[in-house]
Amino acid sequence: MAVMITDLCINCGDCAPECPVAAILEDSNEKNPHSGEYFYVKPETCVECVSHADEPRCASACPTEGSIVWDMPYTTDFEEYYLAGHEAGTYKIREHKKKGMMLPSVKAQAFMEDISMDMRESRANVAS
Repeated sequence: MAVMITDLCINCGDCAPECPVAAILEDSNEKNPHSGEYFYVKPETCVECVSHADEPRCASACPTEGSIVWDMPYTTDFEEYYLAGHEAGTYKIREHKKKGMMLPSVKAQAFMEDISMDMRESRANVAS
């Protein structure tokens, strides 16, 4: 992953069709841990638009500043972070029937390496 939708989301739906890997769930989707509140980016699917665009397309489409922010890369370095987030209800990591929970050790995702850890840790706004 590397982007997260915050509670500032107004549920307009502009972001979801822009995602090239269908990583964004509507607020009404049962797989969304924030169901009924705001849209959700599946961290195990999001690739930050690496190989698709120069910046995350969801953030470019979003009309609300602060709704889409940087999160940690979905890599094995942050496996404990995502597992703890799953257990706390921040994330809802997909369970595969054979592979189990789709944590980074099962399938890490591409991320924009030029985004600093400071920006990710502070959950800075993606749109510049």
